[in-house]
Amino acid sequence: MELFADRAEAGRLLAERLPESRDPVVLALPRGGVAVAVPVARRLGGDLDVLVTRKIGYPPQPELGVGAVAEGGDPVFDEGLLNRLGMTPESVSDVVEQERRELERRVRAYRGGRPLPALAGREVIVVDDGLATGGTARAALRAVRGAGPAKVTLAVPVGARDTVEAMEAEADEVVVLRAPADFRAVGQWYAEFDQLTDADVLELLAEGRGDA
Repeated sequence: MELFADRAEAGRLLAERLPESRDPVVLALPRGGVAVAVPVARRLGGDLDVLVTRKIGYPPQPELGVGAVAEGGDPVFDEGLLNRLGMTPESVSDVVEQERRELERRVRAYRGGRPLPALAGREVIVVDDGLATGGTARAALRAVRGAGPAKVTLAVPVGARDTVEAMEAEADEVVVLRAPADFRAVGQWYAEFDQLTDADVLELLAEGRGDA
């Protein structure tokens, strides 16, 4: 299967697949989702912003996500995984607090204290650069749902097939360009998949809003 050249190309291809929306809010999951969301917001004429999420890691192995939290929402846990690990949400309360602090830091860095755009009654498109386990996307979608939007769409260039199917219960519409059976990692499907910095995010947001 052909690779995306980079996140910008993936975003342009994704934008072509998305239906026209009426004055949508395009919310990118930083950091990687912001580069994908810029061409999406440009094509649809939507308001571009970030929705900050943080993975909640298993303490002995932080890369293993047992849940996630999004700004404006409650933590969302993978209850099955927690059970298999012999843990409960209370077992990772310290990790949750640590990730909330980092989430708040990123909100200040990316928006400088500005609140999220009002989502009630509007079409909201949540964009990321890919879906692996879907933990952060699930937390983001539930936080958005809580704000009362008219419609919630999840849009990603690539995702694990089982995760894509699971997300259909969380959003009104899921738009995914590729859901390969041999998915191992998001970066596997990009020729260029550099890690973005906070400065990159701010530059992309300015570009997407026409400030750059």
